[in-house]
Amino acid sequence: MFSFRAPWVIGLLALVVAATTVLTTIGPAQAKDRGTRYPWHTNIVATTFWVGEIFDANAADGSQMLSTYDDNWFRSYGGCDGRVVRGDCRTERRTAANDYFPTAITPRENPFYLDLPYDDLNDKIGRARRSKVIPWIRARPWLTLARRGDSVMKNRWVKITRKGRTCYGQIQDAGPGTYHDAKYVFGRGNHRPANKRYNNAGMDVSPALNGCLRFAELDGQNDRVSWRFVDAVDVPPGPWTRVVTR
Repeated sequence: MFSFRAPWVIGLLALVVAATTVLTTIGPAQAKDRGTRYPWHTNIVATTFWVGEIFDANAADGSQMLSTYDDNWFRSYGGCDGRVVRGDCRTERRTAANDYFPTAITPRENPFYLDLPYDDLNDKIGRARRSKVIPWIRARPWLTLARRGDSVMKNRWVKITRKGRTCYGQIQDAGPGTYHDAKYVFGRGNHRPANKRYNNAGMDVSPALNGCLRFAELDGQNDRVSWRFVDAVDVPPGPWTRVVTR
């Protein structure tokens, strides 16, 4: 007959107590993860970029053949996210007729993609600070250990609205202009982007999102949106869930 004072029993009880404490601590944070704790960022200039675009071959960030999270983005995606004209990958107007998908290729990844100015993988400052500023890491600290060599920004879902329309997209790159703008990207109080280029743009969106949100400009810098992070469980079915980048 075993005594409850046996070392293994005491150890087991300690584990149960510890697990209960962890679940009690984590529970409320996870409940808040259902989008309510992610603030809105309003009246943000959004420009358009696309896989395969080369807008400045001499700039370190002037080509969308790759992204900060994928050195083979062009190949991973499936090619030019637009139409090739005389060797150049150019954007194209997207419509609801084919769910805003590209007309020349079948994408291997979600055509509803975007970037935000926080690179948690290759920017030294962004990577060093990510456990302190990215809210889903603060709620689940083990993500830092589990994904030490990965990004926790890539593939994250974002809800975007413009003039009564709402669309969703996944983060696939970082920018525009700056790469560790934590105050704007994660802060409350509707902080303005630190970037001063491209009419102070705070986001780039794909041609699919450009069409879905009915931007006035196909490739300009005057369209404005509001956006917030959302969790995957809160993303409703739509053309943005036809192909989800994993």
